[in-house]
Parts: sequence; C-alpha cells; structure tokens
Amino acid sequence: MNAQRYECPKCSNPAYEVGEMRAAGGFWSKIFDVQGSKFTRITCTRCKYTEFYMADTSMLGNIFDFFTN
Repeated sequence: MNAQRYECPKCSNPAYEVGEMRAAGGFWSKIFDVQGSKFTRITCTRCKYTEFYMADTSMLGNIFDFFTN
C-alpha cells in the first residue's frame, strides 16, 4: 500500500496518522507474552476512521518483546 497517496474512504480527507499495533496469536504466545502478529495502523485525522494492514514480524523483535514486557 502506498500510504503517501492515502485518502480516507469515508470522508475523503488526505491527512492521516500512521502507527503500529502488535497482537498475541495463540495460547503459548499469550503465556510467554510474545506478540505473533504486527499491524500497521492508518487513521484519518478528521473522522478517526482506522484501517489495519498486516506487517512482517521478526524473531529478533519477538525476543526483544519477551524480555522487555
């Protein structure tokens, strides 16, 4: 997705904020607090409509999450 050309599908506003969200995937990832899924968030600055797009995760990132949470 080319976020530079993003336009809100609800209000047609071209201004947006980009963020990141991580989510646990299953039982063992919840037990060990390892985030199995990573998403990029794009939120319209006018109406706050939000879309999530899957992003790549890395083993190094999961290990870092395990020791810092």
